[in-house]
Amino acid sequence: MVNDGKGTGSNAETGKASDDMSNDENVGRRSFLKATGVSATAAALAGCTDTIGGGGGGGVPETIKVGVLGPADSPMGSSILNTAKLAAGQINDAGGIAGSDVEVFTKDTKDDPATTRSAYQELTTGQNVHATTGIFGSENLLSIMGNIAEAGTPHLTAGAATPEAPRRVKEDYEKFKYWFRTGPVNSNFLAESLIQFANDRFESMGWEKVAFIAEDFKWTEPVTQRMQSDLASTGVEVSSVKRVAEGTEDFTPIYDELEGNDVDGAFTALAHIGTTSLVQWAKQQRSFGYGGIHVPTQLPSFYKATKGAAISTFSQTTATPQSEITEKTVPYANAYQEEFGGYPVYTGYSVQDAMYMLKNAIEGAESVNGDDIVSELEGMSYTGTAGTVEFYGQDAEFPHDVKYGEEFTRGVYFQWQQQNDSGTQQVIWPDKYATSEYTSPPWV
Repeated sequence: MVNDGKGTGSNAETGKASDDMSNDENVGRRSFLKATGVSATAAALAGCTDTIGGGGGGGVPETIKVGVLGPADSPMGSSILNTAKLAAGQINDAGGIAGSDVEVFTKDTKDDPATTRSAYQELTTGQNVHATTGIFGSENLLSIMGNIAEAGTPHLTAGAATPEAPRRVKEDYEKFKYWFRTGPVNSNFLAESLIQFANDRFESMGWEKVAFIAEDFKWTEPVTQRMQSDLASTGVEVSSVKRVAEGTEDFTPIYDELEGNDVDGAFTALAHIGTTSLVQWAKQQRSFGYGGIHVPTQLPSFYKATKGAAISTFSQTTATPQSEITEKTVPYANAYQEEFGGYPVYTGYSVQDAMYMLKNAIEGAESVNGDDIVSELEGMSYTGTAGTVEFYGQDAEFPHDVKYGEEFTRGVYFQWQQQNDSGTQQVIWPDKYATSEYTSPPWV
């Protein structure tokens, strides 16, 4: 069941929907899933589906309400909002949570902190949701940390990477313990991932001299610091480490400098201004490679959307539609594609895992009480779409953050490579999931 937060919900069985968010709201969830056979897939995605009494017994209400936040007009946000609807339909088709239906309330944050705060308050005080998930943009997440603490409603972040959120849990556990993150890994671990990739791949890629470019946003601060201190330790010469201002529209002077320094590659940490940067690099056919963490190019339709400008760029991401990180990764991506006509980006994988972890926590606690859910999540180990999801403990450096590592959640690096008349996301690292090797841009 889906609700737009205004009291005019969308029932996954009847197909009734509101028009508040997008045309995707007008797709009947449960009827679609049954018609396409996704209900059978739900068993592989869900794991255990045993209930603990019908009708919300055992301290569980008849309807479990989950609030979902994301910028509706961006691929990162639509993957959040759509995945929550998809997961709710799957869970309801498989018997619900402890026999109770799941109702999803979606809110458009417009990628704006003030709007995010207002939307969160509407969900927790207006709709009285039992938990929330989503959020893209670290500034948006930090804007509601105090609200999460005040509401005492468990929140599973699925999009923002700032390490400041778990630091607040560390500083005042009792106040901020309701916050968790299922993905992505925080910016410190994203930086570690970049260093590991550089160590393993730069030599074979021919990247002997590089420049690092990051956008001037909160999430890239730890990444930039790590590149300044450790990138050279991977054996490459680092010509510069730059932070580029929000709203930058002309990268020509930056690229002129990089070419003047004869770099082999531009190593990146870009999201909000990444498309402009990439398209100008490709159109100008710069003499160096390009990639690192580049959020826009994670979009499975990005190659077509940029008319091939994405060729040979690479990026870290949580998962790709074809990467078999677990037995749940590809079935989730395919189910999303069948319902919404395209594949999700990284935020979707994290929301899918968040929805099922909430299901398991509520069933384990036989309760929707915030403290009970927190206790269940703290001890949970869940095999999700992005790997084994576990949270760091109260005494760790980043309490309630998703664990990073080969045995947990690490992500993959893919490169856009040409296939027939189109492009495909080929995984190039780590070796365990690699489907191809890095290739230089065709004009280099």
